[in-house]
Amino acid sequence: MGFEELLDQVGGFGPFQLWNVALLALPRLLLPLHFLLPIFLAAVPAHRCALPGAPANFSHPDAWLEAHLPQESDGSFSSCLRFTYPKTLPNATWGREGQSPGEPDGAPSTVPCPQGWEYDRSEFSSTIATEAQWDLVCEQKGLNRATSTFFFAGVLVGAVSFGYLSDRFGRRRLLLVAYVSTLVLGLVSAASVSYVMFAITRTLTGTALAGFTIIVMPLELEWLDVHHRTVAGVLSSTFWTGGVMLLALIGYLIRDWRWLLLTVTLPCALGIVSLWWVPESARWLLTQGRVEEAHRYLLRCARLNGRPVGEDGLSREALSKVAAGERMAQRPSYLDLFRTPRLRHISLCCMVVWFGVNFSYYGLSLDVSGLGLDLYQTQLLFGAVELPSKVLVYLAVRHAGRRLTQAGTLLGTALALGVRLLLTSESGSWSSALAVMGKGFSEAAFTTAYLFTSELYPTVLRQTGMGLTALVGRLGGSLAPLATLLDGVWLSLPQLAYGGTALLAACTALLLPETRQAQLPETIQDVERKSTPSSLQEEEVPMKQVQD
Repeated sequence: MGFEELLDQVGGFGPFQLWNVALLALPRLLLPLHFLLPIFLAAVPAHRCALPGAPANFSHPDAWLEAHLPQESDGSFSSCLRFTYPKTLPNATWGREGQSPGEPDGAPSTVPCPQGWEYDRSEFSSTIATEAQWDLVCEQKGLNRATSTFFFAGVLVGAVSFGYLSDRFGRRRLLLVAYVSTLVLGLVSAASVSYVMFAITRTLTGTALAGFTIIVMPLELEWLDVHHRTVAGVLSSTFWTGGVMLLALIGYLIRDWRWLLLTVTLPCALGIVSLWWVPESARWLLTQGRVEEAHRYLLRCARLNGRPVGEDGLSREALSKVAAGERMAQRPSYLDLFRTPRLRHISLCCMVVWFGVNFSYYGLSLDVSGLGLDLYQTQLLFGAVELPSKVLVYLAVRHAGRRLTQAGTLLGTALALGVRLLLTSESGSWSSALAVMGKGFSEAAFTTAYLFTSELYPTVLRQTGMGLTALVGRLGGSLAPLATLLDGVWLSLPQLAYGGTALLAACTALLLPETRQAQLPETIQDVERKSTPSSLQEEEVPMKQVQD
């Protein structure tokens, strides 16, 4: 008897599983609140150099700015420079203290802001960019963008750590560690007194949040039968989309970065309490030989699902045999993904695809400027467009296949970004529409990647393969914020980088084998033999993977 047979006895889909999915919805909502938080947390409002006050008898504020600030090519005042000595303006009445002593020969005409910056506080009362003594603008703007990179680097490290530790000490216990760590580190981040302190604590927060991405999905799916795992996977992804839209509301209501960070962190306390009702994975308990605990959870599952299973139906002897079989299974390694030619080809292609998917998704998600809408409307729209994207994926994978859907959604992302680069500045509405389309296609590519990749790998290596591709994907996510710094070389270069990477990933996806109506491979030999198509129902796809 295997674990799937045990699950059939106690009910593989019922009130017990629905209650478990509901309890684990909170971390799915919290993830986008933190992953996309830099949209508001690190926003850079309009700013200019701090200037001395105008004389009391001077009544032309624009002339005062013109005297102190150089102008850009578009006629706006510089945000990062001021004149070394104020210009003397014609037909302007200056008081004695406002007169310019004249600029000495050989002195530079402009200098960086020596007295700091003045910020437009109409939209944000405070962000990390405007924090006193931090001033993450102009020469320091790279540090502002780097906070997102530090955060995603922490997520990458956390994915490796929590993946190993959850297999060693259990999903439920490590989920508690993730909740407590995120709560403590989030509170410390909100109380940061320096940029270095904030960068370190945000990096560690990313490490802690990785526990949600690694643990929650297996903890849900290991209690579900294979016929309902796809449904649960789609349902969990909608919680992510709900979090994306919720962030727009929270960002609109809270304009101070410290209170904003507190607001998205404090729900972890509720999550800690909810763990009292979250069951440990019975499958994991059996692999550890903890038969008594697994027996108790299985009986609870049967009772809530209304299955007439008593003590005799789940004898400890039967559970012990299942536990022995689970422990005998050899634990695969990442090296197994590259030992054979066909599996190596699949792994390398999937790594490119996942890098492109994450790089383009987070590049589009974190850059919400220039769409003709305010920041909050754009974030809400970007979240709302993800819902029809999931419907598009559901229909496309069934009719066009996984490979064409993956390549098509990535190609759609690249084309939307490419056409947007060709538009003039007067085409504001078209540019906004293309940005939203690109975001929708990138989300569709993300959703397809989970389904497609899980079908490409054999059962014995499916979790390992998903772990490798997720790691490469997080590398793409960590580099996406830094790509925005390329606008200093050419304004359109970041969008070109996102679109070009998506195009490369689309071409790479075409090199992968189609899996629609194909028998899922069980062993490495099945992959190498290129197993022939058979009647596989999409609902039977095991989706033991990490989300977003």
